[in-house]
Amino acid sequence: MKVDLHIHTSYSDGAFSPEKIVDTAIDVGLDVIAITDHDNVLSHNIAIEYAKDKPLKILPGVEINTIYKGYEVHILGYFMDLNNSDFQKLIKNQQQARVKQTKEIITLLAKKEGIKITLDSIVKQVAEGGSIGRPHLAKAITNAGGTSSVIEAYNKYINDDSNVYVQRKTVTPFDAVEVIYDAGGIPVFAHPFDVDIADQLTKEMMNFGLRGLEAYHRKHSPAIIEYFSTLAEKYGLIITGGSDFHAPNPVNGNIIMGKNFIPEWIYDELIKEKRRMDLAK
Repeated sequence: MKVDLHIHTSYSDGAFSPEKIVDTAIDVGLDVIAITDHDNVLSHNIAIEYAKDKPLKILPGVEINTIYKGYEVHILGYFMDLNNSDFQKLIKNQQQARVKQTKEIITLLAKKEGIKITLDSIVKQVAEGGSIGRPHLAKAITNAGGTSSVIEAYNKYINDDSNVYVQRKTVTPFDAVEVIYDAGGIPVFAHPFDVDIADQLTKEMMNFGLRGLEAYHRKHSPAIIEYFSTLAEKYGLIITGGSDFHAPNPVNGNIIMGKNFIPEWIYDELIKEKRRMDLAK
């Protein structure tokens, strides 16, 4: 069984539609996927409907972007009730925060740098109702002639040292973990290697319902996988993994979805954890 539990679509910062994700997953031999768009779950029902007669299982998933002590901390969620009122409120607040941040940056870009872009030029880059974010802002700046490349836009304008950048007012990782857990979901610390305080933060988030660590990730070396697998075992957490697929590799055109070696038992443990949680409630 081939599994990829971390995939993005055009409803956040992915290049492919939910339908194309389904087709691509099947083409690369995947049996189970989770679509984990940033701060929204709109692609799930679309993918489920499209895949209903296809050999692919799709798990409900999400990736909530949070900030804690200056760190970007991403929380994955699996199997939560997508219609849970608190979960829906979390998603709505996250979307509003994204729009507010973007509008403030647009204003500062025009005022301080003379770069004029519109909210519409950013919104149209995602599927209707999808999550706008920094990649879309960077592309809009480049398209408007403000920079010669997306990378330059990040370096000059989309970082905490820029005089036009505004930090998003987002929830804490503890809030995200708790809401996902209370909605019947399995909260997982995504790509923890990105966070220097991952060990201590993991322990703190466990008090709010954290149930897993994403040890397998395309940015994690074998040594890092071993480190976080050991940490998960130490704390009694499950291990998850995924490619964090956004788009084909721009260097050689390869599809990287499903290319990570993710052991089959990871899916089995995820299912067991969901059963354990359901029995405990």
